[in-house]
Amino acid sequence: MNLKRPSVVVLLVLFLSTTGLFAQETSVVETLKLYALAFDMIWLVLAAALVFFMQAGFAMVETGLTRAKNASNILMKNLMDFSAGSVVFWAVGWAIMYGASTGGLFGTSQFFLADADSSLLRDWMFQVVFAATAATIVSGAMAERTRFRAYLVYSVFISGLIYPVSGHWIWNADGWLATLGFHDFAGSTVVHSVGGWAALAGAVVLGPRTGKYVRANGKLSVKAIPGHNMPIAALGVFILWFGWYGFNAGSTLSGTDLTIASVAVTTTLAASAGAIAAMFTSWIWFGKPDASMSLNGAPAGLVGITAGCGVATPLGAVIIGLIAGLLVVLSVEFFDKVLHIDDPVGAISVHGVCGVWGTLAVGLFADTDDVRGLFYGGGFRQLGVQALGVVAVLGWVLAVGFALFYAIKATIGLRVSETEELQGLDIGEHGSEAYSGFQIFSTQ
Repeated sequence: MNLKRPSVVVLLVLFLSTTGLFAQETSVVETLKLYALAFDMIWLVLAAALVFFMQAGFAMVETGLTRAKNASNILMKNLMDFSAGSVVFWAVGWAIMYGASTGGLFGTSQFFLADADSSLLRDWMFQVVFAATAATIVSGAMAERTRFRAYLVYSVFISGLIYPVSGHWIWNADGWLATLGFHDFAGSTVVHSVGGWAALAGAVVLGPRTGKYVRANGKLSVKAIPGHNMPIAALGVFILWFGWYGFNAGSTLSGTDLTIASVAVTTTLAASAGAIAAMFTSWIWFGKPDASMSLNGAPAGLVGITAGCGVATPLGAVIIGLIAGLLVVLSVEFFDKVLHIDDPVGAISVHGVCGVWGTLAVGLFADTDDVRGLFYGGGFRQLGVQALGVVAVLGWVLAVGFALFYAIKATIGLRVSETEELQGLDIGEHGSEAYSGFQIFSTQ
């Protein structure tokens, strides 16, 4: 016997009908709508809380993979990018992203959440944590040498301008990419590639940490600068993985949507496959399974599946995650050893490169009636639209990002002094230490 599970709403109707709680003057349909709205409200606020908890995950990953003398600075950045970002997203970011569209490019209404009802406030709460994620990604790539005041400035611009504009193109129903059929279920491009490409612009303008690339006898050598606490980094990865269920499954936008289960499954499989692939790739590449690379493999797989988690099959999710895990190791090595771009936590590779892969993977592995990829008989059209979106967002973020970081560099200054960098940003920028009483100073 093949029995399908009844939906939450059907069960609710059966329960209410047996308890006599339907008011005589209220129709069943009207009551269902009210309870569906209540489920949606609860689901989205809880999902937003899960995504907000990812801020702690990013803070732990970045702290663990960098040096102890900069730990307080990193914690302060992760605190303030959400705090400052949420205020600017309330004031202007939401309006630019979800306001009435002007030519499919940006919104022009609902500034300061004007005339907001409970549904709009619910949606804002769910979206602001996504904006914060895009901003905090940049922190890792620019860690250990950025002025704190400069960080505050560019966090505001990312949350208030860069992220909302490209987000409008894709997630506003009237955005120009949305009308073409571009599909990004939970933000491989909207959130992660935006953060990754902004991180790339920032890292290039900022330059590498002192002692990272050393030239001797006409040869440039690359020096590893290990993080100080791998257990904290691992805790951060598990927190990110946990919060990602709010990120992806929450993007169903409804507590009565039974695809929540399939989205959670594809999310889990891609993250697992990403960690496995990164472990084996690092094992082959370095001769031993590297812990930091393996840890980065999980979020790489998560970023990779984020665009297609609602349209990929479980098998497709495994393949997407495996390729993301391979890509993150090769990409980290490429940016470090070939391009000599210093990214202490691999943020550009995890979020930028794997975000691109996840977005393109929709055009290959999507298997639904509405979105169908090349490998499932959908032809090249969806893949072409996905590629167009990737290029458009890449161009937007890099153009505005480079302009922003060069402007900051020329005005208030982007980088701390070499003395302050060697001493550590905890003391130089904040006048305190994360590990008071411990000897953590080094000349690296």
